Amino acid sequence: MYRKFWIILAAVCIVLPLSAFGKDKDKDQGKFTLPSSAEIGSTQLAPGDYTAEWTGSGHNVDLNILKDKQVVAKTQAQLKQMPAADAQNAVGVNSTTHQLEEIQLGKSRADLVLQPAQH
Repeated sequence: MYRKFWIILAAVCIVLPLSAFGKDKDKDQGKFTLPSSAEIGSTQLAPGDYTAEWTGSGHNVDLNILKDKQVVAKTQAQLKQMPAADAQNAVGVNSTTHQLEEIQLGKSRADLVLQPAQH
């Protein structure tokens, strides 16, 4: 009987910390890759892998762009619900200003449309 108690206690001790890690998955986030340099406002982003994390919904979301778990840019965006999920991640960059304009999150029906830079 005591053995069963210790086995259950050990299992609980293992599962509870793992459930704390699962809370990060509840964040509104998605990964994307910049194939070339882009800007968000006056912040220059180098080519590479990034994570978009946002709070809010609809026309007014607060968007953080992270590189290696560090916030490198903040902006406002609109969260667009698409009729179907995008097949893969993609980004829209203005060819003239090099401003990041849209982040399409693959396997998700959510696209982030960034607010134009304020000058």
